[in-house]
Parts: sequence; C-alpha cells; structure tokens
Amino acid sequence: MGFRRVLALFFLAVLVIPAMTLSVSAEVRPRVIVSTDIGGTDFDDFQSLVHLLVYADRIDLEGLIASPWGAARNRKENLLKLIDIYAKDFSNLKSYSDDYPKPDQLRAVTKQGGTDSADLRGWGERTEGSDWILQCARRDDPRPLWLLVWGGIDDLAQALHDDPSIKQKLRIYWIGGPNKKWSTTAYDYIAREHRDLWIIEANSTYMGFFRGGNQAGDLGNREFVTAHVKGRGALGDYFATISPEIKMGDTPSLTYLLGPGARPENPAAESGSWGGSFVRSWDRKRMTFTSAPTEADTVETYSIVDLGYRPEGSAPTDASARLVVDDQEFSGFPGGDGAWHFLFSPKSARKWSYRIASNHPGLDGRTGSFASVLPAVGQKPSPDYPHWWTDDPDPGLREGDQQGAKTVSRWREDCLKDFAERMVRCGTPAR
Repeated sequence: MGFRRVLALFFLAVLVIPAMTLSVSAEVRPRVIVSTDIGGTDFDDFQSLVHLLVYADRIDLEGLIASPWGAARNRKENLLKLIDIYAKDFSNLKSYSDDYPKPDQLRAVTKQGGTDSADLRGWGERTEGSDWILQCARRDDPRPLWLLVWGGIDDLAQALHDDPSIKQKLRIYWIGGPNKKWSTTAYDYIAREHRDLWIIEANSTYMGFFRGGNQAGDLGNREFVTAHVKGRGALGDYFATISPEIKMGDTPSLTYLLGPGARPENPAAESGSWGGSFVRSWDRKRMTFTSAPTEADTVETYSIVDLGYRPEGSAPTDASARLVVDDQEFSGFPGGDGAWHFLFSPKSARKWSYRIASNHPGLDGRTGSFASVLPAVGQKPSPDYPHWWTDDPDPGLREGDQQGAKTVSRWREDCLKDFAERMVRCGTPAR
C-alpha cells in the first residue's frame, strides 16, 4: 500500500472514528428511577408522570417508587392507575418507537416507598423502594443510575445507609424546596454522612418550567393544555382532568437528561440543558437554636433549622410532639442529649412563626419565630461536598425570588413544543 494511501486512510480514521463515537454515545439511553410523592396535595406529579411516559422511549425506566406512604399507604396504586391509562395509548406510542416499555414491564418495577420524617438518625426501616434502588444500583451496567426524586428523599437515605458503596453508581436530581421540609432528618443524615454523593439539589430552579419564559399564545400554562394536551389520547385527557393548566414542577429533572446537547455530568453547563444549570454547593447550612428564636434571628432559606428544647417536668410514657408551621405539622424527636429536636427547612424568604403541640406539658404551647433570607451571592464551593450542586444565586437568573429559575425558563418554549409533538403520539398512530 502506497504512502499516500496510508496517509489518506489515517486522516479518514481521525475524522470518522470520533464522529462514530459521538453518534454511539448520543444514543445511549440513561438509566432512570423516579421517586414521586404522587397522591399528595399537589397535582404536579401526575402531570410530570404523563410527560415521563410519553418520553419513556428515550430512557431506560428501571423503577417507579411511590413515596411517602404516611397515612396513605396506597400511593403505589396511583402509579398503577396511571400505567393503566398509558396502556390505552400504548399501541399508538409503540407505532412511533419500539423502545416504549410495555405496561406490564412498568407494573413490575413499580414499588412502594417509605415514610417521611425518619427519626433523628435519618434512616429507619428498609422499604420496597429502598431495596429496589439497591438492586438497580448493584447491576453490572457501566452507565450511572439516575434517581429523580420528586418528593421525600427518605428511600435514598435508607438505601445509602444499607449500602454506602452504591454512591459511585448514583446520580441524584432532587426537586427539593417545599419537599425538603418533609424529609429534614433524611436530608440531614445524607448531608452529614454522605458528603461525597453526586446530587443536584434543585430548591427553586425547577420553578422556571411554569414561571417566566415565553408564555405567549398557546405557550401559556392554561392555553397549552387546551391546544396540545386535552384530546390527545387517554394520557392527554387524564392530564387535563388533573388540572386545566401546566405546573409540572418535577419535569425539569427529566428534561435535564433529554435536551439537545445536554451534558448531565456537567451541571454547570449553560447550554443544552433543559433542566437548568447549577453551581457547586457551599457548606450545607444548619442553624441550631437551644432557646426559642425571635424575629431578629435569620437563617438561610432551604437550610436545616434545628429547634432544641429541654422541657421541664416528667414526660409521659407515650410522649410525642409536633412542630406546627402554617397549619402543617412536623414530628419532633427526643435526642440523646436530653433535648427534643424539631427540624424544619424554610422553603421561601419570609418570616416564620411556629408553635409546639405535645402531650408533654413542658413542650406544649411553646412558640417562636425567625426570618429566612435567600442564599447569598458569591459563596465559595465547599471542598467537603465535591459533587453537590444547587441553585445559582445570581440575581440575574431569578424568576421573581426563585433563584436559578431562568436557567430552566429560557428553554420553556423548546421544551413545550417538543412535548406538544410527543402528545400527538398518544392519540394518533404513526403513518
């Protein structure tokens, strides 16, 4: 073979092989488990699950976990009901792609998760959901396992406690914010004992999916449902029945993996990620009060606030206590230090007032208040949390007071137009 021909083949290989590598890697579907608090007081999980299902051919959906159960032990049934609706559209969806999972496949990987508010340890008992996370993470698969958490983070905490070695396989995108206040002890445990976990803690960035961005015409939250969702198969009608307007606050965790040019391993990337961009986290804020705080006391929004009380008098044998904030109740727990501890996470910048309701006379009726402020700009990334990412506090990226939300809302039009095309699949077979 002549020198020129060898040289030509060499340069061809240089050009072609990288292109082939990029093509193959782009087709690798991410492994995904979704943990959802479906069936609670908010309807956004139902909508986000419809969105998830019409994109299910783009991912390897390895699990659906209904969490928490709390007083409603049948939340898994909400997932199974939604899969039944998906089954009605399955033949149409399948005509577009053979990669849509069969309804029975989804039923087989639907699991019940655990309760919120584990005790001060942050973990408690194994659940069907936590065991499933372990089983999937231990599989011999070179791809990372993405756990998209749309509610409480307790099943993740339990799985990490049972086998910390799974951390190297996990990638977490957690819709925190309001959800965080229900999983304070589990979060506290993870931030304390698993600082090397790879996690995106999105406390406010996700708000950009339904706030801000282009909302003109049929891109408005209500107008989009009327124009592009209602009447599009069983899933579309179900979506519209849940609510006549878009919320879908959990959806950015999935679109983070799907946007054109998305680089999921680089949360700081500003281009290509429909699920937002993030900054390395500073030290995880935790404020401990050993006496009742007042309005002059300030904490960081989304931080953990530990309210400690050493009650006088004898405790009843069945002593229990609850922190009451905005008519919501959060369990308190006796600690090894002799004090009762009430953990809370403020979800917005404002004044917070609370009272304690308890059958312990030394606790019942105690009150306090404090103020929370948005995380400050310019905080240095913590070396103790090398893979922990969170909302960008840059004021220029806020939608109202929601930090980082513009890194999602900037893509809202692209996301919704793509979603509209997907919804056509539900009611109309491919030609």
